[in-house]
Amino acid sequence: MLKKLLLALCIGGLSLAACAAESDAAPATGPAVTPAAQQMVRQAIKSLAANVQVDSIEPAPMPGFYQVIAAGQMLYVSTDGKYAMHGDVIDLSRKQNVSDDAWARFRKAELAKVPASERIVFAPPNPKYTITVFTDVNCGFCRALHEHVAAFNKEGIAVEYLAWPREGLVTTAGRPTPTYTEMVSVWCAKDRKAAFTAAKEGHAPAPATCANPVKDQFNLGVKLGVNGTPAIYGPDGRVLGGYVTPEQLLQALRQGG
Repeated sequence: MLKKLLLALCIGGLSLAACAAESDAAPATGPAVTPAAQQMVRQAIKSLAANVQVDSIEPAPMPGFYQVIAAGQMLYVSTDGKYAMHGDVIDLSRKQNVSDDAWARFRKAELAKVPASERIVFAPPNPKYTITVFTDVNCGFCRALHEHVAAFNKEGIAVEYLAWPREGLVTTAGRPTPTYTEMVSVWCAKDRKAAFTAAKEGHAPAPATCANPVKDQFNLGVKLGVNGTPAIYGPDGRVLGGYVTPEQLLQALRQGG
């Protein structure tokens, strides 16, 4: 999460709507990111919030700036390190949000690092599409989305769930949150899928602990800009929305190619 000074830059929230089509944007053409430039950008971000981790620095699509992803936010830092902007960049010639292009590339690469063994997967035999969903077992819209999982599979859509307890990992008293504890029990269950579905139906799993990826997946979600559940990503890293019907999801996937 960004510190207060960095959050003060958030004058234009990132859209959760899906793009109309998969990006065909040209690569960024800004200044090359040399080691010295990377250090300068990191120092600029550090001046706003000392503990924020910078995850990506690329040439920006407009001259004079670097495009930066840090703590789930996208910023643009000037090449002299004097200015930072937060928000979307629109290519007026293509009428396209090029910030979405960078987010999609980043999310696709980061999600590809999550092993299949750490996901809870509901998939048809030969899926046409695969989506990744950050979910909370107790949120109403997450439960409503999971009610469609058989219909998603029927349409050839594989659903791969990652854990994102909305309460966070620890309470203000420093103890594990109830949702985090429940999701650990789900991921540690002998039959994860059965425990997951039961939890979505309001039946808490038997308490269990093990080496599990719940904390890492939550932190990954923060890194990717997740701020609520469900959060659905397409195979290309595009955001496909929150709660959607099978028809809406299939249409969004088809539009993305």
